[in-house]
Amino acid sequence: MQRFTQLFQAVDSTTSTNEKVTALQRYFHEETAANSVWALYLFLGKTRKRLITSRILRDIFLQVSDIPEWLFEASYAHVGDSAETIALLLRDTPLPNPCKDFQDQPLHIWLETLIPQVKTYSDEEQQALIVSWWASLEGYEVFVLNKILTGAFRVGVSTKLVVKALAAEYDIPVDVVTHRLMGDFTPSVEFYQQLIQTDTTQAAPSRPYPFFLASPIDVDKFSQATMANWQAEWKWDGIRAQMIHRAQQHFIWSRGEDLITHQFPEFAEPLLQLPEGTVLDGEIVCWDGHQPLHFNHLQKRLGRKRVGPKLMAANPVHFLAYDLLEHQGEDIRERPLRQRRQLLMELLDASEAGYISYSQPLTFKTFEQLQALRNQSREHQAEGLMLKALESPYLVGRKRGFWWKYKVDPMTLDAVLIYAQAGSGKRANLFTDYTFALWRGEQLVPFAKAYSGLDNQEIATLDKWIRRHTRERFGPVRSVEPTHVFEIGFEGIAQSNRHKSGISVRFPRILRWRHDKSITEADSLDAALALLKANIHTPLTADESPK
Repeated sequence: MQRFTQLFQAVDSTTSTNEKVTALQRYFHEETAANSVWALYLFLGKTRKRLITSRILRDIFLQVSDIPEWLFEASYAHVGDSAETIALLLRDTPLPNPCKDFQDQPLHIWLETLIPQVKTYSDEEQQALIVSWWASLEGYEVFVLNKILTGAFRVGVSTKLVVKALAAEYDIPVDVVTHRLMGDFTPSVEFYQQLIQTDTTQAAPSRPYPFFLASPIDVDKFSQATMANWQAEWKWDGIRAQMIHRAQQHFIWSRGEDLITHQFPEFAEPLLQLPEGTVLDGEIVCWDGHQPLHFNHLQKRLGRKRVGPKLMAANPVHFLAYDLLEHQGEDIRERPLRQRRQLLMELLDASEAGYISYSQPLTFKTFEQLQALRNQSREHQAEGLMLKALESPYLVGRKRGFWWKYKVDPMTLDAVLIYAQAGSGKRANLFTDYTFALWRGEQLVPFAKAYSGLDNQEIATLDKWIRRHTRERFGPVRSVEPTHVFEIGFEGIAQSNRHKSGISVRFPRILRWRHDKSITEADSLDAALALLKANIHTPLTADESPK
């Protein structure tokens, strides 16, 4: 645990990517496979069940310390993280003598043997065990332990940097390491040894490929390109996914590397009708028989342990295939897009795979025609266009110049700030989470929350104002005087029975602080409803319909 904590501090205390990679590579070089694989598991943010709640940790701390609850809450409000608050306060809290059984234990013993005991003990035994751990560890080790216990372990290092360190240490291509780490895995010595082998190993049937991502378009540069070398298609608002048929099994992976097969049982039969060794890349959308429905329909199916017939009927789904990554068991990602698309169309035309089809590329000859198509995006429930070079391979991650996303401009409304809440982590001391309202008659009604879009100077200025103009407090939330107007941008709008305003918006963010407007000039819910009506989709034409 000590060595892992030192690694955590090393990568969390610097903004230099080179220093982060060096620290990771040194750890992988010096540590055993048993410890390295668990460090890898934690640093990649793989799903680990919460073994204990932050509330329980807080209660245990209050029982063994002489710190009053009000002081703990004040400390928490300043720090913004209960695990860190406890670790800091424990430095000045007398605890029983440390248990030698817990000192100097390696990371894998903690994660495989010691920590899982928490779930098997009674409340009293659980408290005694956790207190003995706290007494046996140093301050920063306590913080790491608390984060692991609560399932909230996060670190300021990207998957890309972890992969880069592994690739450098074991002299394996980055793309190979990325592919081997796709999906979930059991943190075992056997897995780690397979991961670092320099020769090509047989992949598990369920393993997806790393996703290729588009970059925001450089309009000036792209407008000078030869349009005949590019393919355009709608950028659908769904779930990017890979569908796999291997070893007489089918698997569906989201872009976030979540296995979501069970959430979409409709795809089982059509996917298994495709040839063995098939991997499709595309978008899962809810479907009205002609084109996608709003994302709200799809959201009703997400995170469900079981999707029943009633939910399936109310929110029917469809898979729009963009690309073919594996054909008859062969990885074809290095072939140009035009070849992969041709094979994809032949594959799906020859099958009767209901619920699965390919989207038809859009017709255009000039950049002006492309712009006109983009302007029609919302009429077809799309976010904009995807532009792909016909000669492009299917790469890993975001590589500029091959795929562009050409999104529509956001919808906007001018809204009034009415609530504020402190952020978390490094922003725990600042009010950075805001709630905005629109007018309904003479009443301001909440319609969206946003926490991005302001620069550091604006955040600091607004934070000072919020502290001086708080009207009421509701736990961590402050009601503020309705004074400031902000332009709020969002990608979509839909009716919602769960919101007081009757609407929900997708990906809201602050576009600008409207110092030039008074609150009486802010928009009303009628303006939002007008946007909603204008956003009602129209049927696709035959040329635009997926095939």
